[in-house]
This record gives sequence, C-alpha cells and structure tokens, in this order.
Amino acid sequence: MSRRFALAATLSVLAAALSSAALAAPTDTRAAPFPATVTVDNGKVTIPRRPSRIVSLSPTATETLFAIGAGDQVVAVDDQSDFPKSAPRTSLSGYTPNVEAIAALRPDLVVIAFDPKGLSDALGRLRIPVVFQNAAPTLPAAYRQIRQLGKATGHVREANRLTSKMTRRIATIVAKARSRVSNASVYHELDPTLYSATSKTFVGRVYTLFGLENIADAASSGGSQYPQLSPEYVIASNPDLIVLADTVCCDQKPQTVAARPGWSRLDAVRSGSIVRLDDSIASRWGPRLVNLVRAVGTALIRLGQQ
Repeated sequence: MSRRFALAATLSVLAAALSSAALAAPTDTRAAPFPATVTVDNGKVTIPRRPSRIVSLSPTATETLFAIGAGDQVVAVDDQSDFPKSAPRTSLSGYTPNVEAIAALRPDLVVIAFDPKGLSDALGRLRIPVVFQNAAPTLPAAYRQIRQLGKATGHVREANRLTSKMTRRIATIVAKARSRVSNASVYHELDPTLYSATSKTFVGRVYTLFGLENIADAASSGGSQYPQLSPEYVIASNPDLIVLADTVCCDQKPQTVAARPGWSRLDAVRSGSIVRLDDSIASRWGPRLVNLVRAVGTALIRLGQQ
C-alpha cells in the first residue's frame, strides 16, 4: 500500500458521528501563560516558554500553526507539509524521522502526527518538548487539537477564534445544503483504482452531516473502511455525487471520469455533480476542513437546483 494509503489508513480511526451538537467548540479566550502544559497522545507535555523554533512533522499541525498566527515561530516543516506555501518545507520526514536532523535545528517544540520508533522519547531525552497529535477521532477532538496548539504556542485566543469560526461556517453550509437536497448518494474516490472511504472514516462522517448515502458502505468487508470498489459496482450504485480526492496525485477530473467505460451514464456525470478536491484537503482534519464541507455543500445545492 502506498504512502498515500498509509495516510488514508490513519484516518480509519476517525469514526465517531459528527452530530450538530458535536460541532460546538468551546470559546474560552484566556491567555496561555508559560510554562504551559497540554495533555496529548504522548501524555502531559510541558513547554517551559513561548516557543520560537517550532518543527512540525504533521501537515495538519502545520496548517493549524499558520492559521492561528504561530507561523513566524516555525523554523521547519516536513516534506508532506505543502500548505500554506509560505511554510518552511524541508526534506524532514514524519514517517521515517531522523532524530539527529531534527535536533540539529535546535527546536524548542516539535509537533508530530506519528511516533515511529519512539521518536517522542528520543527527542524527550534531548529535552525537546514533543506534542504528539494522532489523527483526531472526532470533530470535537480536531478542535481540541487546534486549541492544544494554541496553548502550546501562546495563541489561545486565536485558536479559539478559529474553532468558533469553523463551527459556524460548517453549520451554515450543512443547513443550507440539506434544505435543498435529500436522499442523495455519494462516491468518494481515493485513487483511479477505485479505493473509497466508508461512513466510518472522518471524510465519510462529513458526508453523513449532509445526510448522504455512501455507496462504499455496502462494499466494506474484512474490517477495512477503505474498500476497493469495482467499476461494475460503482455503475450499479449510480451515485448522485462523485468526489475526486485524486486530482493532484493522479490528474483525475470530470472528463477522465466520464471517459471510463459505462460511467457517462451515471447520474453524477450527467448532472455535472463531480467535485474536484485537492488530495490533501480530504486527508487532513485541520482548518481546511471547511473547504471540504463548502465544496460538497456547493455541489449539493447545485444538484438540488436541477
């Protein structure tokens, strides 16, 4: 399985329902004094002073750090952190990290989404604080991670403003779309070999917010929430909406989908209800989640007008 699917597989834990009640985010705006302690996946971590040399080995955390105003405190990010463009991207890997290369940057905080081969312990022995944030299991947990980074970097208020804004925007988009269309189905494409994602994944739960039927659900077997569908199965399921999460990696677009044998007859193709996503947006759980929700909501509103 490719690195792309290794990343996708980490999202299989994102399985809790995203109900309207779950969308609420706390709005505590108290300042974060230092030393600051956050409880994350590697336990309680204390940051003795406001960090000024942050290394992020998590693409989601990188996006969050810049979104809450901590970008100028970041000195290096990993090779998969492609957003924002201003992030100081390096050859560092979050999958196969090099402790010596990380330590050479003299970081006073390292943020990771994976902890391979005891990375957090190794850096801890060098007295480098490490915040380990695994794939968030729920949307409230994703908000919590944003607030944790706010506290760890001295940007509590900015982090709370961000989560509140995300909450409001998502709720507004979902409500508007659900008022325009109902009983629609969706096919989420991870790559041209037709791997998909069920409703028990994070992105699948986003579709659940809109009340969409996910055609991958009935094809899930053996415990995998990322089943590979057959062309015949997709054609027989005839989804109303197709979401392409393989536009960057594999150059997929409405024209390539329509050119597949038998796919031109699909309702989604005939109505033009094909959403092109940047691959990374659908595989991260940070600030750009709103972009995903907006893209799906816009497509559904357009579908409801036909």
